Amino acid sequence: MSSNVSIVIPAFNEQDRLGATIREICTYLPNSGVNAELIVVDDGSIDKTADVARDALAEFPDIESRVIRYEKNRGKGYAVKTGLLAAKYEIALFSDADLSTPIEEMHKLIGPIAAGEYDVTFGSRALDRSLIGTHQPWRREQGGKVFNLVVRVMTGMPFWDTQCGFKAFDLTKFRPLLDAMTIDRFGFDVEFLFVAHRNGLRLMEVPVRWNNDDRSKVNVFRDSLRMFDEVRQIRRNARAGVYEKDLR
Repeated sequence: MSSNVSIVIPAFNEQDRLGATIREICTYLPNSGVNAELIVVDDGSIDKTADVARDALAEFPDIESRVIRYEKNRGKGYAVKTGLLAAKYEIALFSDADLSTPIEEMHKLIGPIAAGEYDVTFGSRALDRSLIGTHQPWRREQGGKVFNLVVRVMTGMPFWDTQCGFKAFDLTKFRPLLDAMTIDRFGFDVEFLFVAHRNGLRLMEVPVRWNNDDRSKVNVFRDSLRMFDEVRQIRRNARAGVYEKDLR
């Protein structure tokens, strides 16, 4: 049975690799068994990201697509939220612009949601490291492991990789939670999963193929400190009741 899926790609200053990502996704979709729309959210880029996206999407007129752009950079989390709010289908997938997880892996995530088994599914590099093709530099990989251990301790969630940029959502269940989200930058992944988990949604961590892209914009030291601060903010929000929602 075919699924209807909205695919969201957040992008900031991605003119050099976004075109190839869009073409790879759009080439794959016609034979994927999925009816999809593709939404690119330009998070206030100062390069030609939006133009590159429009030009690449124009090569595939049979695939429904659009580019959403705003002028001020707000952060990846804000861009993903913007795309999810704009999605027309009940299932949505967001993928990083570098396509570190191949788009062919999307069925691992959308299948359990379409079957009604889970509400949020997310790619994991930690559950089966044999699926990692190109690893991150040692220091960054170890830092990621430490961060995810801290997340487990501070949030009580049982997951081993919250940061992989490949997640899918049942928007009927997840969209009502978006207005409770407060983190717009790198810590948004943790907040997404924490709020979903806290409100009783069914979450599934899924091992996926993944390859590091050396052009990553993440700065190990600066962004790690920011993410730790944001995890602490999530804990404070939880204590203050910010995330309590009535989903009846």
